[in-house]
Amino acid sequence: MKKVILSLSILITLIACNQNPEGFTIEGTLTGEVENGTKVYLKKQGENNQPVDVDTTEVKDGKFVFIGQAGAPEIQYVFVDNSPGYTGVVIENGEIEITAQKDSLGLAKVKGTVQNDLFSKYVTKAQAMSRQAVAIQNDMQSANGDEAKMSALREEMQDFQQEYKSFERDFIDANPNALISVLLLDKGIATRTIKAEEVQGIYDTFTPEIKESSAAKKIAEQLEALKVKAEKGKATEIGAIAPTFTAPGVDGEQLALKDMMGKVTLVDFWAAWCRPCRAENPNVVAVYQKYHDKGLNVVGVSLDRKAEDWKKAIQDDGLTWNHVSHIQYFNDPIAKMYNVDAIPAAFLLDENGVIVAKNLRGPALEAKVAELLN
Repeated sequence: MKKVILSLSILITLIACNQNPEGFTIEGTLTGEVENGTKVYLKKQGENNQPVDVDTTEVKDGKFVFIGQAGAPEIQYVFVDNSPGYTGVVIENGEIEITAQKDSLGLAKVKGTVQNDLFSKYVTKAQAMSRQAVAIQNDMQSANGDEAKMSALREEMQDFQQEYKSFERDFIDANPNALISVLLLDKGIATRTIKAEEVQGIYDTFTPEIKESSAAKKIAEQLEALKVKAEKGKATEIGAIAPTFTAPGVDGEQLALKDMMGKVTLVDFWAAWCRPCRAENPNVVAVYQKYHDKGLNVVGVSLDRKAEDWKKAIQDDGLTWNHVSHIQYFNDPIAKMYNVDAIPAAFLLDENGVIVAKNLRGPALEAKVAELLN
C-alpha cells in the first residue's frame, strides 16, 4: 500500500512540474506596478495585417501564463492592457519565458525554446544597430550646417545601411532553421533588397520544419507564381509567335488580332489613366500616320476600368486605329496572355505574327518600323 501511495505522489509531482509536456507554456513576468486582474492578450496577424485575438489571461502578482498546443512555428504577439507596445514571441511547443517592464514591452526578454532563442539573438543585434543609426541621425541634427561634417555623416550612414543589409542576409544564411530567417527573407523580397533570382536558393536551405510555417508557405506560393510568370513570359519572348486573341471593340463588336494585322503590327497596351501611355501616344500617332499606308497597323489594348474613360481618351488623343478592351484593368485576359503587369507595354509583330521587338518608344519605335517595312 505504501508503494502505491509513493508512486502516486511521484506522478502528481511530475504532472505539477510539467503542466503541458506536449504543448507550450508561456510564463510571463512583468515589473512595474501592474494590478491583479489586468488583461494580457495573445494575438496573431490576421487579414489586412490586423491583430486577431488568440487567447486571453490575467496578471496575478506580476505574472501571467498562457498554455496551448503549437503546430508549425508562428510569430504571435503579447499585449498588456494599459501598457504601450507589444512583445513578439515564437509559438512552438516547450516552456517559454517572457520578462518585461510594463512600459517597455518592446524590449522584453524572451527565451526558453530554440526558435525564441534564435529570435532573441536577432533582436538583440538589431536593437544595438538601431541605436547606432539613431546616434548617427542625432549627430546629423547637431551638425549645425557644417557641410564637411554632414558629408562624413552621410557616408557613415550609407556604410551603416549596407552593414545592416549584410547583417540580415548573413543571419538568414547562418540560421536556416530559424523562423525569423523566413520573415527576413519575406522582408527582403518586399523591399527588393534580396534579388529575385536568389530567393529560391535561400528558400531551399530552410529546414523541413521551417518550410511548414505559414510564412515559408507564403514564400513558396510566391516562388510558384514567379515560375508560372516565367513560363508565360516565354510565350511573348522575341522570336515567339504572338498569342492570338479576340476581344470587344469600341462598339462592342468582337475583333480578332489576325484580322487587324498588317505587314507590321504594334500591339499597344495602354489606359486612359496611364500618364506615361498618354505621353507616348503622340509619338505612336506620328509613326502610324507616316507608315500606315506602307503596312503598319496598330491594335490598342486598353486596361481601363471605365468604358467612357477609354473611349474619351481615344478621341482626345486621336488614336484612329483598332481598339479592344474587356474593361477589367490588369485582369484583362489579353494582358494576362501577354504577361503584362505594367503599362505602357508594346509588342511589335512582323507579317507572320512573330514578335520582333518589345517596348520600343520614341525614335526607336519609328526606326524599327522603318527597318521592317523597307
